[in-house]
Amino acid sequence: MSATTPVPVVLAGARGHGRWHLANVRRLQHQGLVRLAGICELNPLTDAELDLFAGEMPEQSSDFGALLDSTGARAAIICTPIPTHTTLALTAAARGVHLLLEKPPAATWDDYARMADGVREAGVACQVGFQSFGSHAVAAVRDLMESGAIGSVRGVGAAGAWVRDDAYFRRAPWAGRRRMNGTDVVDGVLTNPLAHAVATALELAGRGRAEDVQSIETELFRAHDIESDDTSCVRITTTGGLPVTAAVTLCAEEAGEPYVIVHGDRGRITFWYKQDRVLVQRAGHGPEEAVHGRTDLLENLVDHLEHGTALLVPPERTGAFMRVLEAVRTAPEPTALPPTAWHTRPADRGDGVRRVVHGIDGTVATAADTLTLFSELGASWARPSEVSTP
Repeated sequence: MSATTPVPVVLAGARGHGRWHLANVRRLQHQGLVRLAGICELNPLTDAELDLFAGEMPEQSSDFGALLDSTGARAAIICTPIPTHTTLALTAAARGVHLLLEKPPAATWDDYARMADGVREAGVACQVGFQSFGSHAVAAVRDLMESGAIGSVRGVGAAGAWVRDDAYFRRAPWAGRRRMNGTDVVDGVLTNPLAHAVATALELAGRGRAEDVQSIETELFRAHDIESDDTSCVRITTTGGLPVTAAVTLCAEEAGEPYVIVHGDRGRITFWYKQDRVLVQRAGHGPEEAVHGRTDLLENLVDHLEHGTALLVPPERTGAFMRVLEAVRTAPEPTALPPTAWHTRPADRGDGVRRVVHGIDGTVATAADTLTLFSELGASWARPSEVSTP
């Protein structure tokens, strides 16, 4: 793929996870596909932070709209706090600027709907930043499912066991918050750090649109002294009755690679979505493993603008995920786990500590393996689920 003229891009939010986008823009700029025209940050990046762009420094401003106007940007990457996504997306759309919008796309269902309607009416392209959807493994797994390799699909499970220390929840004022100054934030484990587990499971189930959701059961818990959930599970019953269950934690004993399992009546497919790795286990065959390539979402957006290639993650493919986010947002406050359910360990880096829920690694894996909730597995600290019907 090559663009005749590099697409001018503005990056809103260049620190934190935005640093990854900054490096990715530089990679694609080196290929002649894009040009970093501007950076929107409350505090401008220093020369040291922009050392990769020496000699071609972008314009900087804290005014996103003005920056889009002055740079003539054709596309914008929005990697700012979750509650700002809709306002910034609509600011860009009003100027005809196309979007790569970080996940989750919005903090509430209403904001998501307003954003999706706005970009559609403006006629701009919007790509939501679920990077796992760019994995070529997604199509490979679907082909296996459709060919009957594992028989009839019975459900999809997802598991994520990550380690985050107390400093993680101090990284930004909104970190670990459900709301801030009266505004929804919804920075929980299901909806932000391990949102890919939920969204990828729904995608493989072929139930990624809002209308594919029949009901949602949530069990939200926290070991850390935060507002939001850090150890949770959700079961989505999709139209047609297919269950999709995700169990995730930031309080793992040992950090592991998150994965999605497609359960069939004659086998299973496991997809480690950060590694693009797929393992097929089925009756009458030995285990088969493959590692697939991946298409970058910004590269796909440029390809869409230049050649009409279909977007990998348009907003409508994240509607079911947003139904889950809304169920988490409106659920009762996450239950604080009793001190007997967790212990502390020194942080893997620095002088902080991290909280570890006893046995959670196995509990998360079993939930994905059996498509059951924590309370159904008999976890002593788990309450019965809350049920949300969109």
